Formats: sequence, structure tokens, C-alpha cells
Amino acid sequence: MGTEFIRFAVVGAIGFAVDAGVLTVLVSGQGVGVYAARAVSFGIAVCVTWLVNRQWTFAQRTADRRTSASAEYARYLAVQVAGALANLGVFVVALAVQPGLIRYPVVPLAIGAVAGLVVNFVGSRAWVFALPPGPKR
Repeated sequence: MGTEFIRFAVVGAIGFAVDAGVLTVLVSGQGVGVYAARAVSFGIAVCVTWLVNRQWTFAQRTADRRTSASAEYARYLAVQVAGALANLGVFVVALAVQPGLIRYPVVPLAIGAVAGLVVNFVGSRAWVFALPPGPKR
């Protein structure tokens, strides 16, 4: 599990860079509205992280899967949305508990990011890329 978690975190950093890059290009370079751009950048980042996690982080698990790629992607997207909601929820709660953090929004952002990472990793490992039933490995 340790190696998978480290790889998952690295892929998450790649996803963040893709998300931020696409968002910046669409808003600053193309004049797209920030919310529409965010929907596009999130969608692209989810596709990229799913592909990399599938081929690198959980490659051993996906080799044994009998699930279609589209069904796997749908589960992955659901987990990513749950992680994003956990991230936002923790961010909001942190600000409600410590209103002074509004001056340092990166602190609740980081706390929320950790919560999102945990939700995404656990969901991906246990549901999206779960090992098929059978003897333990």
C-alpha cells in the first residue's frame, strides 16, 4: 500500500498541474469564464490522473480486472467528485472553526487537500481498482 499511496500522490500532483495549467490557459489566454474553465480543467485532470493511475499506480490491479474501461472511469469520476467535496467541506469547516485562517487561505486549502487525497486514494484502491475476488496476494 505504501508504494501505491506515494504513486497516487505523485499522480495527484501531476493532475493538479494539468488542472491549473488548463484553467490558466482557458481563463487568461482564451477568455473563458472561470466556472466553465474550471469544469473543463477538472474533467481533463480527472482523465489524465485516471490514465496514469491505471497504467502506473494500480497497474498490477488493472491487469486482473474484467471491468470495462468506461465503467472503471465512471467509478473513478465518482470518487474524484467525492474527494473534491471532502476537500471543500474540510476547507469550509476549517474556516468556520478558525475564522482567522481567512487571512491565510492556503492553510485550510492544504488541510482540505489532504482530506481529498485520502478519500480519493481509499475510494480508488477499494472500489475503482479493487482486486478481483480470489486468493489474497
